[in-house]
Amino acid sequence: MRGVDVDLLVVGGGPVGLVTAIEGALAGLSVAVLERRGSPVDKACGEGLMPAARATLRRLGVEADGWEFAGIRYCAPGHQAVARFRRGSGLGVRRTALSAALATRADVLGVKRLDATAGRPIITPDGVDVAGVSATWLVAADGLHSPLRRALGLQRPPSPRAPARYGLRRHYRVAPWSDLVEVHWSRQAEAYVTPVAADVVGVALLGPAGSGRLEDRLGQFPDLAARLVGAEPATDVRGAGPLRQRAAARVAGRAFLVGDAAGYVDALTGEGLSVGFACARELVRCVVQDRPADYERAWRRTTRRYRALTGALLWTAQRPRLRGTIVPAAQRLPGVFERIVDQLG
Repeated sequence: MRGVDVDLLVVGGGPVGLVTAIEGALAGLSVAVLERRGSPVDKACGEGLMPAARATLRRLGVEADGWEFAGIRYCAPGHQAVARFRRGSGLGVRRTALSAALATRADVLGVKRLDATAGRPIITPDGVDVAGVSATWLVAADGLHSPLRRALGLQRPPSPRAPARYGLRRHYRVAPWSDLVEVHWSRQAEAYVTPVAADVVGVALLGPAGSGRLEDRLGQFPDLAARLVGAEPATDVRGAGPLRQRAAARVAGRAFLVGDAAGYVDALTGEGLSVGFACARELVRCVVQDRPADYERAWRRTTRRYRALTGALLWTAQRPRLRGTIVPAAQRLPGVFERIVDQLG
């Protein structure tokens, strides 16, 4: 790859990395994406795009096949709360389908896509070099356990007061039974059900580390387990975690962190991609204006609501005496629940 020279080098070909590349290309930058896993890139996630994320894809000229959903339903034994979106609908879309649609758009815009391992970057006052690729700016979009975040000296240790949480995901061949994403609550974990096609739903479990198969853990959610009786698994189980990741900063010289690599609270509120897409746009704006230091402030501003709402809900969910009050409170206060979901959307 010697001789490749671009304005913006993005390491990581997941959705946020590809959106960063597309934003850069649309802004007139020459862009390359470095991804060693091939395309499309898969990941254990809930696969629900909130209305804001869908709006970003439309603006970027990206069309992804999926299944529309109209809002969120919280479910617990004897209780349920429903909040429908006020501004558009969400889209349940397989992560592989989303990655493929973004890659196609990037190709059309002339983004170079390179199959290589990043390794340790060389950063100078004038540019960066990664795996033989020279660039003016480097973007680390390499995920939750970002090697570049560590290589750049931006990794912060986990908080000893925050219990580690993990995610598991599998798809089942069964027709969606609702036009909502369902979040089922048990004493320790949550199960997210996202319709992604006319005959497939995705089920993601979030909670502390545990033993046993995903199917065994579904026993914590009897209503959901009953829905899935006889449903054939459509994919293998994928896992991710620990989910909470901290970064000391989002900028190091000519290098930036974006998406999960920039720091992550939890998947509890389901807005990770919406926030990641918004940060990608801010990052490219800072690059185009040659004001890299502005990105840290822009990231904090753009993620403030996500960090506050997700952090507060996670704090409540991790306290046994309060956890059981979440769904009943949302049921008693539907207007408040709807406004919160609308803000997240």
